[in-house]
Formats: sequence, structure tokens, C-alpha cells
Amino acid sequence: MVIWPLGIFSNPLVVSIVCLIVGALIGAAQGYWIAYHRIPSFIVTLAGMLIFRGICQALLGGGSSVGPLPDSFKALSSGFIPDVIGPLTLIPPTVNAAGKTIVGSGLTLHMTTIVLGLVAVLAYAYFGFRTRRKRERHGYEAEPFPLFVVKTLVGSALALFLVFQFASYRGLPVVLLVMGVLISLFVFVTKRMTIGRRIYAMGGNAKAAQLSGINTERLTLLVFINMGVLSALGGLIIAARLGQAVPAAGLGSELDVIAAVFIGGASAMGGVGQVIGAVVGGFIMGVMNNGMSIMGVNVDWQQVVKGLVLLGAVIFDVYNKNKA
Repeated sequence: MVIWPLGIFSNPLVVSIVCLIVGALIGAAQGYWIAYHRIPSFIVTLAGMLIFRGICQALLGGGSSVGPLPDSFKALSSGFIPDVIGPLTLIPPTVNAAGKTIVGSGLTLHMTTIVLGLVAVLAYAYFGFRTRRKRERHGYEAEPFPLFVVKTLVGSALALFLVFQFASYRGLPVVLLVMGVLISLFVFVTKRMTIGRRIYAMGGNAKAAQLSGINTERLTLLVFINMGVLSALGGLIIAARLGQAVPAAGLGSELDVIAAVFIGGASAMGGVGQVIGAVVGGFIMGVMNNGMSIMGVNVDWQQVVKGLVLLGAVIFDVYNKNKA
């Protein structure tokens, strides 16, 4: 086992930043061949996966791992946000005859989690209402108001239930906060910024986007740099969860990622899909994987099921595309 190095690279923040920069460079290297030399992205990324996975295996001597990792770094995956407001005790814990607190008794809420959850729910309701009003103002068809109210109330209730569960435990997990920030950022970019609309246009028809004045080469390069950074962040979170960097971590996850994207509504033809849809697809794949593991389904049959789900999602997408 390789021991975590000393010096400046023993600082988890410095190492994380370096890893994100390396991810950006790898994304730029792959995006260069795709954007400026028109090599199919599937081939470039597949080759990159094989190359860098082989380099990791070679540098770490096959099955070796980098670790143990510092607890401050592992908090990225298993840590919880601090309660800066202060806890609120609703039910005092029970103390037995020996004067010891009974574990699990009482109810104390993590108030920072409660406040963040309430803010998120209010923002969800506000932006949903504003979007509906905007559609009506511009003459677009909007869903019936009672249906909108019911949908908003059900979504808010489910969110508040999850917030309460987190607040009654140890608070909001750091990894969930990171995911929420990323979702909010990319929803804003894709829906509110010019670059988001240009990415959709390029995905739908790259030639038409280029003729309309969009620099498709530069945009493609930026997209792959962004994906390189996100891939590096995903690797950091996996390493933090495992407590060590393992060369084989994430092996076989490619199918889950592809299936999650298509289940979430992305089109194989490009130009269609939303960030929230991809997140929902990821949750569905996660629930399916955990469910099959709990049911004791053999790993081989799990691959069969996931393959059928992926095939069904693509067939459904192609059918809707041809029907339209």
C-alpha cells in the first residue's frame, strides 16, 4: 500500500485543485481531437478511458492503492455540513439509571439543514410559479393551475420530508450539498445563459449551429473541458468514499451513466434533455442497483437487467423521435 505523500500535496484542498486541473487538461486533450480534427467523440473518449486506466494500473503496480487518505478529505463523501445556527432540541434524550444517555432517544434538529431546506423549497415554488406566469404572458400553453399547485405541494412535501430526516440525523451530507450546487449551476447555465442555448443548438444540428455563427469548435472544446473537471470531481468523491484511491474504482460504471442519461430523457440524436432529467435517471439507476443487491440478484443478471433497461430507453427515444 502506498502511503499518502507528505509536503504540500498532503493538503487535501491542494490535491483536489490539482486533480480538477488535471481533469480539465485531459478533457481539453480529448476535446481538441474531437473539435478540430472531427474524430468521433465515442472513439476518443473510449481510447482515453483505456489509456488512462492502463496508466493508473501501471503507475500503481496493478492492484496497489493510494492511501490511507486524510479524514478531512474523506469528509467530501462521508462528512456533514456544520450547524452554524445551532441545534434545536425538541425532545430531550432519555437517561438510564446509570446516568448514561440512551442512543437514539430524543429528537434534536440540525437547524442549518432546516433553514437550507426551507430556502430550497421556497425557491422551487417561486421559480416554478414565475416560469408558469412567463409562459402565460408570452401566450404559451401552461399546465392547469390546480395541477401546478398539486405538483408543487407534493414536490415540496417530499423535499421537506427528506430535509427533516437529514436534520434529525446529523445534517445535510457534504456530497449532497455539492450535488445541489452543481445542479443549480448547470440548470442556470442551460436555461438562462447564451452558451447553454448554443450547446443545445450544436447538439441538435452542429452544421446549422455553425452556419448561424456559433464557433462549434471552441464550444466543443469547452464542453469537454467541463466534462473533464466533472469527471475529476467524481473521482475525488469516489476516492473519499472508499478512503483510498483504487485504480479499479468506477470500473463498469460507464453503462450506468449512459443508461441514466437516456432514462432521464436525453436523445441519442442530440439536442434534447435536461440536467434534472439526467439526475432523476441517475437516482433510478441507483435505486435499481441497490434494490437488486438487496434482493440478492446475481451480479451477472444485474448486468442483463441494466442492459435491457438501456436498450428499452434508447428504443423509446428513437420511437418518439420517428413519431414526431
